[in-house]
Amino acid sequence: MRPKPKIHARRLVAQSRLFRIEEIDLEFANGSRRTYERVPGGADSVLIVPMLDAETVLLIREYGAGSERYELGLPKGVVERGEDPLSAANREIQEEIGYAARRLQIIDRLSLVPGYIQHHSLIVLAQDLYPQQLVGDEPEPIEVVPWRLSEIDALLARDDFDEARSIAALLLAMRVLNCGT
Repeated sequence: MRPKPKIHARRLVAQSRLFRIEEIDLEFANGSRRTYERVPGGADSVLIVPMLDAETVLLIREYGAGSERYELGLPKGVVERGEDPLSAANREIQEEIGYAARRLQIIDRLSLVPGYIQHHSLIVLAQDLYPQQLVGDEPEPIEVVPWRLSEIDALLARDDFDEARSIAALLLAMRVLNCGT
């Protein structure tokens, strides 16, 4: 295994309310030196696969400022400082879909863009749901869309269901649930 590059310097080059960008000066084992930009780590996030029953996942439709359209995907959110990831997942589904879960399980951990972003999303399977609403920070009510797992091909063919994390999380959950993937 190759040794990790040596970090010679780190500099904050930009900051907004949501993001920080830093440059890092690296030296690789072969002597090559490069400067990279990255979004340094912060809190992990959770991406939840809420199962209403053995066949039905609850998706959400909300506005994505990056894509400038309404997107269909899975509930998600940041793990707050000091918060347990499973508690964060349960809080997020109460805020976004109006359900809590009696059973929560982390099934995987995904990186987003490891070449530029120092962040991970924990994929959480939520089962044994019951109605429980918390007030969230969304600017408008989120539409909840039940979807049968037996119709996964139709979901994957939709133009508005294209977020890689949601697709990966759903397929990973289907494997755990033994749904033929």
